[in-house]
Amino acid sequence: MSLALVHSRARAGVRAPAVRVEVHLSGGLPCTQIVGLPEAAVRESRDRVRAAILCAQFEFPARRITVNLAPADLPKEGGRFDLPIALGILAASGQIDRQALAEWEFIGELGLTGQLRAVDGVLPAALAAAAAQRRLMVPAESGAEAALAREGNACTARTLLEVCATLNGTREPVPAQPQSVQPVPLPDMADVRGQAQARRALEVAAAGGHHLLFVGSPGCGKTLLASRLPGILPEASEDEALESAAIASVSGQGLDPARWRQRPYRAPHHTASAVSLVGGGAQPRPGEISLAHNGVLFLDELTEWDRRALEVLREPLESGTVTVSRAARSAEFPARFQLVAAMNPCPCGWAGDANGRCRCSRDAINRYRSRISGPLLDRIDLQIEVPRLPSQALRPDAPAGEDSAAIRARVVLARQRQLARAGALNAHLSQSETFASCRLAPGDQELLERAIDRLQLSARTMQRILRVSRTIADLAGAAQIDTSHLTEALGYRRIDQRGEAHAA
Repeated sequence: MSLALVHSRARAGVRAPAVRVEVHLSGGLPCTQIVGLPEAAVRESRDRVRAAILCAQFEFPARRITVNLAPADLPKEGGRFDLPIALGILAASGQIDRQALAEWEFIGELGLTGQLRAVDGVLPAALAAAAAQRRLMVPAESGAEAALAREGNACTARTLLEVCATLNGTREPVPAQPQSVQPVPLPDMADVRGQAQARRALEVAAAGGHHLLFVGSPGCGKTLLASRLPGILPEASEDEALESAAIASVSGQGLDPARWRQRPYRAPHHTASAVSLVGGGAQPRPGEISLAHNGVLFLDELTEWDRRALEVLREPLESGTVTVSRAARSAEFPARFQLVAAMNPCPCGWAGDANGRCRCSRDAINRYRSRISGPLLDRIDLQIEVPRLPSQALRPDAPAGEDSAAIRARVVLARQRQLARAGALNAHLSQSETFASCRLAPGDQELLERAIDRLQLSARTMQRILRVSRTIADLAGAAQIDTSHLTEALGYRRIDQRGEAHAA
């Protein structure tokens, strides 16, 4: 029977659904037909496959070849099916053992010389193949990425001829080898001079996973502070690192296997579009918020962003996922990131500064700040004003601040308390979990209610104040939230208090 079956994997978001490559040879005029919803790059594989088979000194069958990529309703894209199609043709024509294909899965693009070339989405395919208890054959260039799936059994080859030799038993399989992890030194908090409140807010944000907004004049250190957040976050767990690496693998931007354990830090330019933030395209790919999953998304010059682009952040900030829907397909990407933003207080940037340089009117300041919608500000837990430092604090011999290692140690302990108590960081608690974990004494409850009524804050903001209070208590090692923890959390709503003062 001139029929062969080869297992492969497609790419659908961060998933790698199984694809059965069925190849049938029959009589008739020689031609190659590929069916099963292939896109242009897949249809063009028949020419690449023919040249690769001939260059590998195999015979290309002069028969009618039908290639079916099942399931038929799953769109197929890219050159990842070149290798399984070539092997299916060789197996159907009896040039390799078709029984040897049963325990393998294959992905890889073929050059005209038969050389295997890397494709994207190798890590999700390796994880899925391991779950299916099959071995995976990938191009040698993708071997380090496939090896990140620790429970998998991935092998590599450089050419189609090497793959065939492995299947025929004349070549030993070459296991995929991981690259040695090369940690990159992160910016240290010791570089930050002064700014005690901003440093404290950064520590609270890191401990509880809270979102943070810095407001201050140009050059006061907002970007410097934001870039130090990754250095005080705990090291990502293996599961978290694999999630982030899988997103990078399917993004089209590539994955560096040597740095896969490092938490992502994304800082897109303020001209970025809404699609670049949440993801999209005819074949949906992850955007910046998904590439920052389990890490930090820094938005500088927040008021200069297009408002429509910022508004798309509202749902992912709550849910931790984003669904990209298009006419032909949809894909869901994880987006549990930590938002850090920075903005100037007014159009000239000097409102509130002691130098008195600001000449912006109250209306101009209100219009400037209204570029950020209330619902988006409502979702940012910590809103801090960063003052301009006196020149004496910037001298080379000025005392350095506390380093990141000492702060990270406190952050790790606080997170351990949160996970032991509720199984999640404080910023991710549900409403019922918040009420259970963040109980206040009667006097403190009255204090919170008075602040909510005076500042006209929403119920969502009240929940976030409670969670920040709980994080501050965790940093202090306190079992219960006391008045000092609550008042510190209320002090981190500077934008709300500033708005109330303007209204007065």
